[in-house]
Amino acid sequence: MAGRKNNRAEPCPVARGVDVVGERWALLIVRDAFDGVRRFGDFQRSLGMARNILADRLRMLVEAGILASQPASDGSAYQEYVLTAKGEDLFQVIVALRRWGERHLFAPGEAHSVLVRRDTGRAVADLALRTADGEELSAADTAVKKVEGL
Repeated sequence: MAGRKNNRAEPCPVARGVDVVGERWALLIVRDAFDGVRRFGDFQRSLGMARNILADRLRMLVEAGILASQPASDGSAYQEYVLTAKGEDLFQVIVALRRWGERHLFAPGEAHSVLVRRDTGRAVADLALRTADGEELSAADTAVKKVEGL
């Protein structure tokens, strides 16, 4: 990506996060990994992306510590890509993006996938940002304290 600014030295956590997962394919690969996709061919079938782009994004996610490459669990010669603890921490990001999409990108009554509890099949409640004592917060209730001197 010629001319793209590298945000790794930015004091802003959002800028650094976007530098790693702020590209369309990266988040869709992570989404599929949460859905149980583990093999290159399965990612390719699910996403319909070119092999070279998929290989590049998987390599980037492995290098970033979001996915780990390991021998296939069935003993075959294939490699599998699994979420690391760092990758698992992206779950709320994926869910927040899902909720935003549900609210703003579907017509009323339009069918879409639904996030449910695996064991009960019941829909998962909306995410909410809360204080340590449980008070729900909105954007208007928060502010970012910038790093001094930058």
